[in-house]
Amino acid sequence: MSESRVLVIDTNPEQGRSVAAVLEFVDFTPECWTDVEALCAQKTRPREYAAIVIGGLGEQGDAFYKWLKRDPQFPFVLLLPEQVDAHHGLHPDEHAVLQMPIRHQQLSELMQRVSVQRMDTDAERSLSRLGPSGDSPAIARVRSMIDQVAPFDTTVLITGESGTGKEVAARRIHALSRRANKPFVAVNCGAIPADLLESELFGHEKGAFTGAVAQRRGRFELAEGGTLFLDEIGDMSLPMQVKILRVLQERSFERVGGNETKQCDVRIIAATHRDLESRIVSGDFREDLFYRLNVFPVEMPRLTDRIDDLPRLVDDLIASLQADGRGDVALDARAVSALQQYAWPGNVRELANLVERLSVLHPGQTVGVDDLPARYQPESAGDEVTPAELLGVNGSSAGVAATQPSLPDAGIDLRDHMASVEMALIRQALDASNGVVAHAAQLLHLRRTTLVEKLRKYDLGR
Repeated sequence: MSESRVLVIDTNPEQGRSVAAVLEFVDFTPECWTDVEALCAQKTRPREYAAIVIGGLGEQGDAFYKWLKRDPQFPFVLLLPEQVDAHHGLHPDEHAVLQMPIRHQQLSELMQRVSVQRMDTDAERSLSRLGPSGDSPAIARVRSMIDQVAPFDTTVLITGESGTGKEVAARRIHALSRRANKPFVAVNCGAIPADLLESELFGHEKGAFTGAVAQRRGRFELAEGGTLFLDEIGDMSLPMQVKILRVLQERSFERVGGNETKQCDVRIIAATHRDLESRIVSGDFREDLFYRLNVFPVEMPRLTDRIDDLPRLVDDLIASLQADGRGDVALDARAVSALQQYAWPGNVRELANLVERLSVLHPGQTVGVDDLPARYQPESAGDEVTPAELLGVNGSSAGVAATQPSLPDAGIDLRDHMASVEMALIRQALDASNGVVAHAAQLLHLRRTTLVEKLRKYDLGR
């Protein structure tokens, strides 16, 4: 689906062109139709559009809505006023009224709402249906904690790097809770502009602000009786943090522009990839909100900390693609083994993107090592830091011999030890190059992109 393509249907050509002109002004690509029957006869599916704007349908309304609802993933619908009483049972969360004459700000805000809903839908489709999968000790601990907390209404804070599957864990908590038959509503606090987030969470009354042409329920109301997942809460502005704290304390809120206090029965699960305690110190996150959220913390492990799960994850991701009709592919044993040697800075999300990319490049085929993108092939490991380079800065055999380590009697956590040595050498290289990453990469015999990935992995600033 194109993120900018909008279908405009109006039996009045002049009115349709007027709508299209405003859409073009706000950087969307309108496709105008006056003949509904001809549109329905096309092979194009509703889901291929970001939104649909409906003007006059005439006597062809029944045919259009039958075509629309044939696709379970049809996009958000914007109705011109004359169509309000003939929207054929669309849910309030599936349509909105576009007042005439169309104003730039009104249309922009509605299309931002469309974008948010599309991101939610795309994220849900890409999630594993099974919850965090794998047999590694790290993921087994996560599943054990989820199973423990799910039956209670305890607030959960899920932490971990981006792409580790925090929403997957949140959905599993919801699925195992007594609220499982109620809504699970997710909102990405970092993806929604700060000036729209309050309306998105709490809803608004008609006329509350320019473009608020109708009353609208927020995510708290939509999640009533169920679970509200606040993703990337560490990116939320301080004023919004105050409002969230009040909801957690009093279980009540008001819509934007309204004065009626509404009670809510919602379980809160929050997630972030940021270090909230350091953000408290810097003044970017409220300490009282942190303690309200951090009742039951769950930390999602990096993919490299559960690398033995990778074959199982690949199988699950392929099965998910097949179930959604988005492709089919297979990986041979050597390709999977090569992927287990990769650093995975993007974690499971990067793996999911790779599997989908391979399904497009090699549909219905078995992918070998040579078919993998260059960065995932074993040959690219030549740019990685080797154990010899880690033990001697100059990489020479003399340097290695001079710093030959000895194994303590009690043993050693080799992974942590190698990581600490690697971080120390990266810091030395950055110091020697005055913080210029490209020059530090040359000192470490790495590609610049590889060093950037390691800086992100270890959370090292330049």
